[in-house]
Amino acid sequence: MNLRLLLFTLLCAALPAAPLTAANASAKPNILWLIAEDFGQHLGCYGTKQVWTPNLDRLASQGVRYTRTYVEPVCSVSRSEFMTGMYSTTIGAHNHRTRNKQPLPDGVRVLTGWLRDAGYYTANLVELPDSCGFRGAGKTDWNFIPPDKPFDSSRWDDLKAHQPFYAQINFQETHRTFHAPKKADPAKVEIPPYYPDHPVTRADWAEYLDAATELDQKIGKVLAALERDGLADNTIIVFFGDNGQSQVRGKQFVYEEGLLVPLIIRWAKDFPAPAHFKAGTVDARFIQGVDFAPTMLAIAGAPKPAKMQGRIFLGDRTEPDPQYVFGHRDRCDMTVFRLRTVRDARYRYIHNFTPWVPFLARNEYKERQYPVWTLLPKLYAEGKLTPPQAVLCQPTMPEEELYDLQTDPWEINNLAQSTNPTHQVALKNLRGVLTKWIEDSNDQGRRMETLQELQETEPRFIAAYDWRPQPGTPEAKQAEELRKNPPPIPSEPTKKAKRKKAE
Repeated sequence: MNLRLLLFTLLCAALPAAPLTAANASAKPNILWLIAEDFGQHLGCYGTKQVWTPNLDRLASQGVRYTRTYVEPVCSVSRSEFMTGMYSTTIGAHNHRTRNKQPLPDGVRVLTGWLRDAGYYTANLVELPDSCGFRGAGKTDWNFIPPDKPFDSSRWDDLKAHQPFYAQINFQETHRTFHAPKKADPAKVEIPPYYPDHPVTRADWAEYLDAATELDQKIGKVLAALERDGLADNTIIVFFGDNGQSQVRGKQFVYEEGLLVPLIIRWAKDFPAPAHFKAGTVDARFIQGVDFAPTMLAIAGAPKPAKMQGRIFLGDRTEPDPQYVFGHRDRCDMTVFRLRTVRDARYRYIHNFTPWVPFLARNEYKERQYPVWTLLPKLYAEGKLTPPQAVLCQPTMPEEELYDLQTDPWEINNLAQSTNPTHQVALKNLRGVLTKWIEDSNDQGRRMETLQELQETEPRFIAAYDWRPQPGTPEAKQAEELRKNPPPIPSEPTKKAKRKKAE
């Protein structure tokens, strides 16, 4: 070795190791999920009026805005799905906040476990920079027993020193109760035709949009913190809603309003954009919540797990676009439904396995939090509802529903009984597709909880359960007896008592 080469070698050895950058072959982008709660596509960039969302609108202009992204209609079920890449019906996570949670099946893990194997640091951020002026909600809300340590940290300050990272921030704003400053004009908000055009409806809708405006301001602060800490250019931003809008026919139901959410992805500047991604565009492909996990793993350079049901929608390993998207709703709190749905490019089909339960079946949460929920039956009794509005107040629900989303985007005209040959073809096709999906995905909801199981697992609610088995069955008689002679509800310690005990 000549003297010059020796000196160069010694100098290189004395220098600190170069930081991991996008220029290095082994570099990987950071991933940051921004998760809104109970939120539909109500942003300025989606065409909503009386909402002010400059930060998310700018994010959409810098990235890709997706127009047909579907998740499940309630948080714990949806979160169980997008954090595993598995249909919640397949893994037994289909009932909202069930108490008898089970571990995940073999071969199924939370996304953060797979990402950790790929070299990622993981965080569910609660402690944010002082400049943000708020804390993350820290929500997980999974319907299964999670691993001992699903996340490595809850602190923003840990991210810069631990790259690449996957982190998520959960925002409460668009979940009820709304508390944002008033800005939207109730007289100018646009009300869907299946809700009464009433001052209560307009005021409530304006508060929902104001919550979206407040959400946007908080996201703007997070994006500014990324820039300040030098993390913006090597971090992929993924913004989406955990389930559909917090309105009467939205959350917990399988119409478009309950399933359709915003999705915006901004790619990291330091990394080349992947296949099927072009900044500044709108993407109308079908995306489902189960697709999030496998796509994040593809971004991280990790293989797709063998059991994972979702599809990769970005990059060289992108899988074929689906022809159909599916959704479901099962028990939510004290209200027992079993709804299954599928849609294609034009039609949505819904199979209601519990048609004897009315749409406005008793639900204490909805009665407390949704002003229009209690307004509807009042106006119905007074004869002040239009036919589409009155449908929500009927004593039963149709067993089958079919909607032409091209001519009827509000899903008002049920075509299941139509004699039009085109409608009948769509009905039979989607009915068959849904039946096959239920079987192929091993839908655990095919066996509904019995009344005894509900008594054992949900003692807080059983006296008030709106569990209506098919009329005339032994279960129906048992349910009626329970209503007449409800068991005592065990009292639960208050938060104050719990804190005192812990101290």
